[in-house]
Amino acid sequence: MWDFFETVRHRHSVRSYQKDLPVEKEKLHAILETACSAPSAGDLQAYKIIVVNNPEKRQSLAAAAQDQSFIAEAPVCLVFCSEPIRSEEKYGARGRELYAIQDTTIAAAYAQLAIVAAGMASTWVGFFDEIKVRDVIELEATLIPIAILALGYPAELPDPTTRRRLDDIVSYLD
Repeated sequence: MWDFFETVRHRHSVRSYQKDLPVEKEKLHAILETACSAPSAGDLQAYKIIVVNNPEKRQSLAAAAQDQSFIAEAPVCLVFCSEPIRSEEKYGARGRELYAIQDTTIAAAYAQLAIVAAGMASTWVGFFDEIKVRDVIELEATLIPIAILALGYPAELPDPTTRRRLDDIVSYLD
């Protein structure tokens, strides 16, 4: 088991998955539990997670995401959807427009790290046709799809990408 920093360093976007290696139910459950342990505004957890195992639905998700075929090849996809009304009830417009999205993306980020800790890989997809994704997963009108995580056991690991230097990103106010 890696420590947290090793887990973060080993997270890469993977677009090729082993076809004959399904995601174990126990590991998927642990990933979902980790996502749901993420912090959220007012502990409201203003999101829903849709698990897509069905190959035809994953193919339709790939088509809705401008034909990103790896979505269909992954054995599981998680669609993270914000629930703005849940945040709006407590926090008004800022809850609806920001906190629900933050809650959803934090949960998805926790899921990505849990996927790595479970010995798998994923890719975060935000480039998709929202209406088509809604149709594929039969999403209720009060929810908004924010991100798709394609996940499974990697068939290959990409080379690490270069990252911006820390001093290009971080400023200190003393």
